[in-house]
Amino acid sequence: MLRIRGTVGDLPVDLTVEMDDGDWAKLGIQLGAHSLVSMSDSPAQAKPKASHNDAVWNIAQDLLRKSGHMSGPDLLGQLEGLAGSTAAGKRLMVRMRHSSNVRVESHGDAPEYHWVDQ
Repeated sequence: MLRIRGTVGDLPVDLTVEMDDGDWAKLGIQLGAHSLVSMSDSPAQAKPKASHNDAVWNIAQDLLRKSGHMSGPDLLGQLEGLAGSTAAGKRLMVRMRHSSNVRVESHGDAPEYHWVDQ
């Protein structure tokens, strides 16, 4: 839960926003991406892009692990939101398909992605 209090002009504001783990993860990704862009003026302080990609990959794996299984279209929708674009979501989907922790089963029109504990 996030609470925002203050004023907008002369009007008092008291706003409560409820967020689940997925919402917090998306916010963290967006803030991390923003800080990488804002720090690009200072190359000595810039973080390598691979660490951002690894963070997104870890969150994507946690998403499937926590749910246990998801249909392909549902997983792709979640990954697109997490990664920030359709192309990045599809790259995560391919990586997920080839992960040793994921089993993909065909069910009619859409594949089903299952998390496999090892």
